[in-house]
Amino acid sequence: MRRPLLLFAAAALAACGGTDAPEPVGGAKAALVPDSPEEPRLANIRQLTFGGENAEAYFSADGRRLIFQATRPGGWGCDQIYTMDVDGGNERLVSTGKGRTTCGYFFPAGDKILYSSTHLADSACPPKPDYSRGYVWPLEDHDIFIADADGSNVRRLTDTPGYDAEATISPDGRKIVFTSIRDGDLDIYVMDADGSNVRRLTHEEGYDGGAFFSADGTKIVYRAYHPEDPEELEDYRALLRDGLIRPGKLDIWVMDADGSNKRRITNNGAANFAPFFHPNGKQIIFSSNMHDPSGRNFDLYLIGIDGTGLERVTVSPDFDGFPMFSPDGTKLVFASNRNAKVKGETNIFIADWIETPSTTASR
Repeated sequence: MRRPLLLFAAAALAACGGTDAPEPVGGAKAALVPDSPEEPRLANIRQLTFGGENAEAYFSADGRRLIFQATRPGGWGCDQIYTMDVDGGNERLVSTGKGRTTCGYFFPAGDKILYSSTHLADSACPPKPDYSRGYVWPLEDHDIFIADADGSNVRRLTDTPGYDAEATISPDGRKIVFTSIRDGDLDIYVMDADGSNVRRLTHEEGYDGGAFFSADGTKIVYRAYHPEDPEELEDYRALLRDGLIRPGKLDIWVMDADGSNKRRITNNGAANFAPFFHPNGKQIIFSSNMHDPSGRNFDLYLIGIDGTGLERVTVSPDFDGFPMFSPDGTKLVFASNRNAKVKGETNIFIADWIETPSTTASR
């Protein structure tokens, strides 16, 4: 459910499926795009994908590969999971090609991948949501799956009705954090890497999701919407009953890995999402529309885990989102509408991260 935010800019342990790995689908090499003096944190920006909607690219633990989701013209019809090298080469499909998938992630050892998919509920792409009630996310019937790194040997980890998705893995590979509606609300859970020992971490009414562990595994950063206004709360409940959520307001939160010590990092009335820890554990990078009165343009921001030191990282007039640092902190990968050949096209970009730029200013 992370994926649909791009629209603001133009979401059983038994084996399932076969054991054959999906075939490679090619992939272009990276192309250098112009740096901007207004983005001093980023250098040597390279475009890795060219066409369609590509998003949520996340590094392998060795920093050599990326896993991401994409919908391509003439392709599968809705998001599927792919992997590629960090230069954009060696791209291959690693999901089943059925249903809609989201939130691909590498296990730390690099030999397995994790993703969520609707293909057991229906092999066809889910219908598009009805926007007569405004911009909403559909809570499709996802389950969480594990597979070998080439996409073979797919196994199901969750088997509860409804939405189980937004799964990522602890740095030691022992825990999976994810969002589920299994108890009637959208909350964050943690389970062992084999799907056992599920435990709920959030209990506040509202949406909690998009969680990632810190590099040392002691903290979790996530996005949340906890409506307090009675009308907003009733709207949230009514949409949830119909399998929908409205993502107009989201804030960044941090908690300890056991669910304790929750604290709110942003409180600006905007849609703040896709948070990820800097490897130093002291800062968070995220995407937000806080600077756009229309709410349509998202840029990347850096903030301290205490909520101080807000810094704008990108200033593109187009969407920038889903940032992730490489494990060594020298690279940043993100999705963007910049350099698009077709309006609404979203591609994956990678840049050198400048830890101490010559000119850094909050904008």
